[in-house]
Amino acid sequence: MNLESLVFYVFAALLLFAGLRVITARNPVHSAMFLVLAFCCASGIWMLLEAEFLSITLVLVYVGAVMVLFLFVVMMLDINLDQLREGFWRWFPFGAALALVMVGEMIYVLGNRKTAATEGMVRHAADYSNIKELGRLIYTDYVYPFEIAAVILLVAMVAAIALTLRRRIGVKSQNPGKQVQVKKSDRLRIVQVAAEKSGSDSAA
Repeated sequence: MNLESLVFYVFAALLLFAGLRVITARNPVHSAMFLVLAFCCASGIWMLLEAEFLSITLVLVYVGAVMVLFLFVVMMLDINLDQLREGFWRWFPFGAALALVMVGEMIYVLGNRKTAATEGMVRHAADYSNIKELGRLIYTDYVYPFEIAAVILLVAMVAAIALTLRRRIGVKSQNPGKQVQVKKSDRLRIVQVAAEKSGSDSAA
């Protein structure tokens, strides 16, 4: 066994362990941290596959942004752990069946000769850029699926904002449009006040 295979098995074992701990840890913060470990191990496996762009993207996007948001939400909210555990065993058979279906699909794909065949693979030079090849495929062969996925993500983002945006009564908020249109006469009123004389001036 060479060093590359050893590193792969280490990353794969850590990935399986972290994935199991994500769903079995009692503390949500610990589950989120194990999910971070799973993302890092998956990034390491992609690095072994020479998919450097996907590896760095996984770390920057999911570990650096999404998981920070998850941890922030989990730690800021007062989560009732007993309520989260309700219905676990009721939905466990469905989850186990779904997991078996996914494992069967992976075994079928990896065990199929057509999908596992390596005769049609093209070996590239050492200075070959897979990032350039990925960009070329996205914007040529897969441009329509890429644009459709972008539109779906945009619609999902707008829908999430629309669902969470609620008008609350009695809450003060700023309106930048009205603030820009304000005039001096609307905020400032000049009042003419007669001058008052002091007692010493009247006695003189």
